Amino acid sequence: MLDSVRIRLTAWYAAVLTCVLFFLASATYFILAKNSIRRADNALMELADSFLTTVHAELHDQRGPDAIEYALHAAMSEHNFRDFTFAVFDQQGKLIATSEPPALSSSTERDAAEILGKLDIGNSAGANAFQSIERGGRRYRSYARRFQANDKTYALFVIESLHREEEFLEAVRDTFAFTIPLAILFAGIGGYILAWRSLSPVVAMSAKAGRISASNLHERLPVKHEKDELGHLAVSFNQLLDRLDDSFERQKRFVADASHELRTPVAILCGEAEVALSRPDRTLEDYRGSLDVLRAEAAHLKRLVEDLFTLARADAGQYPLSPADFYLDELVTGCCHTIRTLALAKQINITCESPQELLIRADEALLRRMLLNLLDNAIKYTPAGGSVTVRCARGESEYRLSVSDTGCGISPELQPRIFERFFRADRARGRGENDGGAGLGLAICRWIAEIHRGRIEFRGSQSEGSTFIVHLPVSSEASARKPD
Repeated sequence: MLDSVRIRLTAWYAAVLTCVLFFLASATYFILAKNSIRRADNALMELADSFLTTVHAELHDQRGPDAIEYALHAAMSEHNFRDFTFAVFDQQGKLIATSEPPALSSSTERDAAEILGKLDIGNSAGANAFQSIERGGRRYRSYARRFQANDKTYALFVIESLHREEEFLEAVRDTFAFTIPLAILFAGIGGYILAWRSLSPVVAMSAKAGRISASNLHERLPVKHEKDELGHLAVSFNQLLDRLDDSFERQKRFVADASHELRTPVAILCGEAEVALSRPDRTLEDYRGSLDVLRAEAAHLKRLVEDLFTLARADAGQYPLSPADFYLDELVTGCCHTIRTLALAKQINITCESPQELLIRADEALLRRMLLNLLDNAIKYTPAGGSVTVRCARGESEYRLSVSDTGCGISPELQPRIFERFFRADRARGRGENDGGAGLGLAICRWIAEIHRGRIEFRGSQSEGSTFIVHLPVSSEASARKPD
């Protein structure tokens, strides 16, 4: 039963509430009991003062040996209050006078003397003292006080029955004994209902999440209140499902495109090999031509597999970087010189503009690969007689490397997808006319830029050609020293 979160929340809530109510009830009862005793003591002191004032007044008017007894009886007659008893003892502890004790269990003087006998006369007669006594199941509060009259010392005892205070405290106890369990019961029921209503969205989300699989990854959790904590949880989980769905779709598209791209060179290899083996009368030149086709397709297949392996390691975060200090302008010049042969074959003019030394700390091999991919794409889709321009400059906190061509450009509706894997702006070209490749070059370029904490963006139009701009952060560590 305790496996349920609702039961545990209700139990904890009821336990905490029980402790709080018990503490408050105990503290309240203790304070009320103390206050009742304090009020009784104050009343006893005031009555004692008033009683002695009356006694002294009567002694002032009376003379003779019986004057003290007369004064005491007169004061007791004047202070005849319910629940209060007065008793006066001489210095030897002998009872001289006592009032009728209506609050005691027995109204006789003998019973009153028996109760008074429980008091410590010897200790309390010499100074003010409060004591609590009990007889017949009832509690009494007494106050003892010494006073002088006719050159003699007497002890006054004022006794008050605590019956009313006990009845009040008993009523308080009964009230607490009835209301506290009732409050805990109602609080427990209310807490369970509140926990049930609060956690019902979690149960619904759990049931819905349990039904989501790869076949229905497009479904989402219900969101009732987006602004509360559970709403934020549901929205966050739905956003996670969105990312998983997008990643799953990209993965399926990646696998399908990879299968398609691998199928073509493999089919060419198999077909060309079968043709070469099916005709024994072929000449040496025919076999050489078949081997050239096999070699070209094998080279393409090798590049495709290497690109796929690079992207797979990049997605897994297992591609190691080898940062080093070098000059970015020298790298750009070297890449332009390397690619110049392909440009001359198509009569394309390559221009490299790098007006200053640009020291950077990065993986030189990856940046070279990124730049060669951009230059290769620019040459592929630039017609004969066109031009390719490479510019390298430094901004406030970054290097800007741009590759521009005068080719056919990319239509606006296809521009958002140019960095997707296996995407080609003109699939009709295939690998025949321009050796269109597999559509992985720009995806690799974007990964190389991002792994160096930079970015790559496309600018251009369908009529003015294409421009790719790479933004790379300037390394303060590299800028502070020269490379070895």
